[in-house]
Amino acid sequence: MPIERILIANRGEIAVRVIRTCRELGIGTVAVHSDADACAMHVDIADDAVRIGPATAAESYLNGDAIIEAAVSAGAEAIHPGYGFLSESPDFVEAVKKAGLVFIGPSAKAISAMGLKDKAKALMEDAGVPLVPGYHGPRQDPAFLTERAAEIGFPVLIKARAGGGGKGIRRVERFEDFEEALASARREAEASFGDSACLIEKCIQSPRHVEMQVLGDSHGNVVHLFERDCSLQRRHQKVIEEAPAPGMTAELRAAMGDAAVAAARAVDYVGAGTVEFIVDGAEFPSTEAFWFMEMNTRLQVEHPVTELVTGLDLVALQIAVAEGAVLPFAQNDLSIAGHAVEARLYAEDPANGFLPAAGRLDRLHFGDGVRVDTGVREGDAISPYYDPMIAKLIACGQSRAAAVRRLGRSLECTRISGIETNRDFLIRLASDEDIVSGAVDTGLIGRKSASLVQPPEAEALDYAFAALAMLRRECRTSRDPYMMLGDFRLYGPSRQTVRFGEDDVVTVETAGAHRHVRTPRGEVALPDVHWQGDELTCVADGRQVQAHVHRDSRIVTVDRRGGIRRFTLAAPDGSGDTGSADVVLAPLTGRVVRVAVRPGDEVVKGAPLAVLEAMKMDHVMKAPRDGVVARVCVSEGQQVMQDAPLLELDDSA
Repeated sequence: MPIERILIANRGEIAVRVIRTCRELGIGTVAVHSDADACAMHVDIADDAVRIGPATAAESYLNGDAIIEAAVSAGAEAIHPGYGFLSESPDFVEAVKKAGLVFIGPSAKAISAMGLKDKAKALMEDAGVPLVPGYHGPRQDPAFLTERAAEIGFPVLIKARAGGGGKGIRRVERFEDFEEALASARREAEASFGDSACLIEKCIQSPRHVEMQVLGDSHGNVVHLFERDCSLQRRHQKVIEEAPAPGMTAELRAAMGDAAVAAARAVDYVGAGTVEFIVDGAEFPSTEAFWFMEMNTRLQVEHPVTELVTGLDLVALQIAVAEGAVLPFAQNDLSIAGHAVEARLYAEDPANGFLPAAGRLDRLHFGDGVRVDTGVREGDAISPYYDPMIAKLIACGQSRAAAVRRLGRSLECTRISGIETNRDFLIRLASDEDIVSGAVDTGLIGRKSASLVQPPEAEALDYAFAALAMLRRECRTSRDPYMMLGDFRLYGPSRQTVRFGEDDVVTVETAGAHRHVRTPRGEVALPDVHWQGDELTCVADGRQVQAHVHRDSRIVTVDRRGGIRRFTLAAPDGSGDTGSADVVLAPLTGRVVRVAVRPGDEVVKGAPLAVLEAMKMDHVMKAPRDGVVARVCVSEGQQVMQDAPLLELDDSA
């Protein structure tokens, strides 16, 4: 039966993605939103929109009753869950069907079977799918799990049995660290999934993460749509994904495909899903060196790379299957054309431990030549309440080299101001020699993190551009002719000085269209400078130079040659950094889940003081210096705003 109107029970880029396919199919759409998302992109482009609650996800996007009520009141016949939130909740699926609506996804039974990793592994073992050695039984007391970990042999992985997205996963190298890592994994799992139970697996030393996209219909047909390599990860969260996997052979693809289809058939799977495997990179591409990890019973964030190499629309296929259609192809009808690679662009600070960022996107422009899946626009805000993804950039080409090169170029031409992002980190990844050659594994980013996150050193041109931005007149439309004179002088060149931080002084001498700039990194002559908005073009050393230079109050960001440099105007008293090592502030809005110290405790620099849960992750607040805890300003369970004081330190008791 054709579906005429769909409610999308999600937000951000996946909601926008589903809405766009619905438009192409002529299907009406209903968006839902929290108070924080009232003006969001997915709300604006849907045919209808319904408020479902306050900003927190627990009161809105995880409120199944409110979502179902919204669907009924808006006249929707079906609900598409996207990914995350309620997409893998069997209780929600049952409630949707009880309300007389169609759930665009697998059955509650299939979700339940694969939703808990321990039960899924037992089921896969019965189906003949290879498993990683480990413990996935019901006992959860720490002493018992510690013993099992010792028997398996370190290093091991602790994994939350529920959920995904890298939450509740810890790698443990030593016996002595196991119990603390288990407690941390359980806290994160409980906060993310409402289930603190964990399993333990042997840690594969040279692991690659390769997954198979599967698709099943209600008539018993199941196919795989080939593999994706998701080995480039940070803290078990995918950063760059690609299809097909580098170095994949027809034999290994067939073996993994058969295992994925067997896994899907074991639960009578209907819809789009992903079977994830861990592969021993040291033995790749052996058909004996891959093992089942888990099955995601939903659409994946990285599904666009599969779409680009197969020419299929997975959302359209999800809807067709939900309408009862037979899959329009058999396994032998499918093939791979070209290569696709996807990068996840996040609001986060790589140089500061990838701390998630929140704030307004003052400038947002994506580079050409790639597919962009996003749920935000220039001027929108990245909220502290949800995942801080800005967009996914997906490049394709006839070869892997062409796709990776196109992705890197598009990232270099992407302009973002007003908020910290991982763009520069992604640019370095796209040009890394191991990644370019296809020598990827899940530990690569960790091994190279120091070089990948190091901010580029500011050069003389960067100082010059920052100074010009600070001296630039923003009142050119003023009716006062004297305000439009800028750096005009009747006799001789003008000389203006800008001080950044505590010691960096930049002097700009201007004579007509010619500027001579003295910086801490040397002198530079700029005979001609043109501004178009925040885009600066000039000639330096006989060559044309372009940069994106954005000023926000006392901060200037210079985006040049794929790297961002930031400059802070000195305070009126001439000082630079006004931060203090005596007060530990919350780096972002979140909930205090643990306070590890009490007043009077002596601490050393780097010692853990508190744990803040924000944007679905634990953030450990560490002592900025040696000292004594003078005051604890918060309590466990308390919600705090960004920059709120958490603790205060003294030099002595």
